[in-house]
Amino acid sequence: MTKQSNPVPKTILITGATDGLGLETAKALHSLGHTVLLHGRNPKKLERTQAMLGSGNVEAYVADLSVLSEVASLADAIAARDGKLDVLINNAGVFRTSSVEAEGGLDVRFVVNTLAPYMLTRRLLPAIEPSGRVVNLSSAAQASVDLGALAGRARLNDSEAYAQSKLALTMWSRAMGLAHKEAGPVIVSVNPKSMLGTKMVKEAYGVTGSDIAAGVDILRRAALEEEFAGSAGLYFDNDSGRFASPHPDALDEQRSRAVIDAIESLLPD
Repeated sequence: MTKQSNPVPKTILITGATDGLGLETAKALHSLGHTVLLHGRNPKKLERTQAMLGSGNVEAYVADLSVLSEVASLADAIAARDGKLDVLINNAGVFRTSSVEAEGGLDVRFVVNTLAPYMLTRRLLPAIEPSGRVVNLSSAAQASVDLGALAGRARLNDSEAYAQSKLALTMWSRAMGLAHKEAGPVIVSVNPKSMLGTKMVKEAYGVTGSDIAAGVDILRRAALEEEFAGSAGLYFDNDSGRFASPHPDALDEQRSRAVIDAIESLLPD
């Protein structure tokens, strides 16, 4: 595990902070003295998480990221609070769900894994400090994006939808990161490590998974450490422990532009 520095306290928003990697990352960052803004879909779980961390330097926000109007409301609520946001960690994700259809006939995996973090990031950029970070949770599972499936015109199985939605996120992270390379904030995508011991992994693959601490450590580093200061638009693969090349499609400007245009066409005004 990388040695931790003692940074100036930051204000950090973590989506999907009531379970798994999001919860453990929230606990770790709060223990370092940072103000943590917790997002969750379930009010009771969010209340329990807030109580677990304690009353100081913790705020809680409820939103269902499969509903884009609620994503907009979440962004408005965060932007309206006093003070700036230093770090956004787009952690929330879906692999398997009882119903794959979101509002408007869209695939809920694409909505939560791709559209919601894109929309939240775009709306919060004016509130994020130029020296801040946006850390997007990618995956080693990446597959070429079917634009029809992204738009809800075709259905994919769980593995296909997850891999495509994570590549789409990696594609826009790279493009947006490079666009903001000079002015900031740093926007980076991170594979926190394959088969971590999260509820998602257990539900998807029926295995316990590996120690979640490795994922917590890389998210802490991506959010705070100097090693990520020059990582705008890059992809960090924690399976290999280094910055690496994502799926080739993410390096293809034409393919990336097509995916980003499709994303933007699906978002509300």
